Amino acid sequence: MTIQVFGHKSPDTDSTGSPIIWAWYLNTVKGETAEAVLLGDPNTEAAFMLDKWDLPKPRLIADIEDGQACIVVDTNNPAELPANINGADIRGIIDHHKLVGGLETRGPIDITIRPMACTATIMLDLMGDDAAKMPDWAKGAALTCILSDTLEFRSPTTTDHDRATATRLAGDLGLDMSDYAAEMFAAKSDVSAFSDAELLRMDSKEYEVSGKKFRVSVLETTAPTTVLDRKDSLIDSMTSVADGDGVDQVLLFVVDILNEEATLLVPNELVKTVAEKSFGVTVSGDTVVLPGVMSRKKQIIPNLSV
Repeated sequence: MTIQVFGHKSPDTDSTGSPIIWAWYLNTVKGETAEAVLLGDPNTEAAFMLDKWDLPKPRLIADIEDGQACIVVDTNNPAELPANINGADIRGIIDHHKLVGGLETRGPIDITIRPMACTATIMLDLMGDDAAKMPDWAKGAALTCILSDTLEFRSPTTTDHDRATATRLAGDLGLDMSDYAAEMFAAKSDVSAFSDAELLRMDSKEYEVSGKKFRVSVLETTAPTTVLDRKDSLIDSMTSVADGDGVDQVLLFVVDILNEEATLLVPNELVKTVAEKSFGVTVSGDTVVLPGVMSRKKQIIPNLSV
């Protein structure tokens, strides 16, 4: 049976690239049959990666069949996975997020969760000496994933090991990391073709805090004004997106990569309370700037309070 390898819904660069990398490893090194698949269309930066390294876009799946062999990467949260994930045959998990719980397996499996900034970094470690066999396109995908998840090492999730791995990959590929990251972030920042609802869901995850369900959305950009100029319509769209997704509220953080800060849209009293309790700020309008906030995983989710 073909092993499906996939990351989370609303796939970002890491959840697009890491399944491709691990499927290559399983097929080429381990002699297994594997296919990288996606749980949604990749974001603009991930699409840039596919085009840059001439990679076919993985097949999209809406759910997973009973007994389907799979490996889950870049998440371990059932809310971010196919509805029937516990009916599948999960063979392994490779992740860098906190352990959420709720997944069921048919037997003992390999689980690797390490405090790295990027799943791709962990994968190269797991490959060991076999990582040297990676073709340039796989190295390029891994480099893109690491630079994306670390925001070119600006994110507080960055470790020395992520940096060293990216530096080695860039050297192998003959790339200037800063120039390449600038290309990536330019692609990430071009959101003109997306509707408000698509932007609110593009890079988002569901979390529950004190009985309130949130869709926590992050838009990382080098041009925050292109998003903030749409503030009014984005706020108007939050209600329909929340209703459609079965959550109480959408939280949208617009992360300014270059200035290393986030702007949170504040559409109502609930979000005002969340902002003030979570980040120790005073909110006086429909936005609030959060200096130094760059990471949903390390700075936003752990601090959310209602």
